[in-house]
Amino acid sequence: MRSYLASLGVAGVVSACLVSGSAFANSMGISGRSGKQGSGFTCAECHSGGSAPTVTIEGPTTLAPGATGNYTLVIRGGPAAGAGYNVAVSDNGGTLNPGTGSYKLSGEVTHKNIQAFSGGAARFDFTLVAPSTPGTVTLYGAGNSVNENGTDQGDASAATTLNVTVATGGGNGGGDDDGGGCAAAGGIPLLGAALVLLGTRLRRRR
Repeated sequence: MRSYLASLGVAGVVSACLVSGSAFANSMGISGRSGKQGSGFTCAECHSGGSAPTVTIEGPTTLAPGATGNYTLVIRGGPAAGAGYNVAVSDNGGTLNPGTGSYKLSGEVTHKNIQAFSGGAARFDFTLVAPSTPGTVTLYGAGNSVNENGTDQGDASAATTLNVTVATGGGNGGGDDDGGGCAAAGGIPLLGAALVLLGTRLRRRR
């Protein structure tokens, strides 16, 4: 019985990988393929044969605890007839929320429908709510560039990460330091003048 169930599980995985690039991208997206679970867990597990795109995550690399940052996964190149994506966040905190054209699945964000390229890129927006404690969280993202030929052949994907530092405070204080320095330097002549005046008064009393 266990062997039979295991065979069904393997068959299910294989069936998922056999879904065509077009049909797959037009489905309700996918989770668990951001690369978070390892290099083998990306869109490349099923889609292959095309020229690889470049995938980046754009957005702030520093957030205050509990703050919300706006991010975009950008896919450039590859077959470029359409695109899909999956983004996850590391287990040490942070909450992902989908942007327009995306939705949340198993705590991750993914596309609702295939995304057309515009200006040489496909863009997927999402937000990250930072955890309440300082530290570093990692965004894991995979993007799939498809050729829309009805199969998973001729497509290509790539994965990327972005580390986000969660830290209290903000700003570098440079302006305040410069102002303080100037004020301190300007106070030295004033102190000298006061000492000279005090010495003159003491001599007059004698």
